Amino acid sequence: MERWRVTEGDAGERLDRSVARKLDAPRNQVQIWIREGLVEVDGKARRVSYSPSVGQEIVCTPRPKETAVNLEPEPETLSVLHEDEHVVVVDKPAGLAVHPGAGRPQGTLVNRLIARYPELSSVGGVDRPGIVHRLDIDTTGVLVVARSEPAYQALSRAFAERLIEKTYLGIVFGSPDPQEGSIVEPIARHPTRRREMAVRPDGRPSTTGYRVVAQGSGTALVELDLMTGRTHQIRVHLKAIHHPLVGDGLYAGNRWRGAPRPVQKKLKEFPRPALHAHEIVFNHPVDGGSLRLTAPIPRDLRVLWEAISTEPLPGIEPGSERGS
Repeated sequence: MERWRVTEGDAGERLDRSVARKLDAPRNQVQIWIREGLVEVDGKARRVSYSPSVGQEIVCTPRPKETAVNLEPEPETLSVLHEDEHVVVVDKPAGLAVHPGAGRPQGTLVNRLIARYPELSSVGGVDRPGIVHRLDIDTTGVLVVARSEPAYQALSRAFAERLIEKTYLGIVFGSPDPQEGSIVEPIARHPTRRREMAVRPDGRPSTTGYRVVAQGSGTALVELDLMTGRTHQIRVHLKAIHHPLVGDGLYAGNRWRGAPRPVQKKLKEFPRPALHAHEIVFNHPVDGGSLRLTAPIPRDLRVLWEAISTEPLPGIEPGSERGS
């Protein structure tokens, strides 16, 4: 643990920059610590862009430095939605981890990316080259990757400052009432189940917008907008309003038992959280043009929806457009 007081020379500087300079650590790594609540100012978690004042106490509990892995290029399939010399946007499939981690040195999206874009190896973090945000291993959809260092720095800032618009689609148990609104609940690590996050009074402020798009048998298709980016935010917030994601073994439990009997088997057997990162909107990190990228709804979600509803899923095809 590192602990210090803000001096006059440090006051007014962004929190991520201040901590990175103080600890001689990469700023993108410090941003991850801040988002995970490992950096506190006067006992409270703050935003990356927060500017501490003179006399405030900063406490940082950094994670142990990860050992660099030998990233092997793996020339597997990539579904590319957009690419240029600075940015590539892909449609990530379910079951594919974004980057290597403990017990998973290969077989990730990063391994596929460096096979196709070898220049990524020198962009950003050693073990997570080009990665500026993540999706859970079983979440499908749009993922942005930086191909150049200027793009990496600009996109990291944009994500940290919540300048990126992200829209998800999910299939939930029941149907939220009202059918449109915002879930505003603080999120923190569960006090006893360390794999889980939970709504807690001492958590970090978190907001998720939702809108019911269509109704199913004992289920609903919802569109979700992330106003903040906490770990498991969508999953935790949907559980908090008693409409967890279908297939979410961590947060939904046996909720399928409450669905109409004809669809119980389909809901019980769906093998992953029914969540898809559908669309992302951001300004190009180098030329400033607007990009809107959409990933098609994956086949497994379509098959599930057809089995539990007579209402069609929205048919949005992938693509990108400038100036939207």
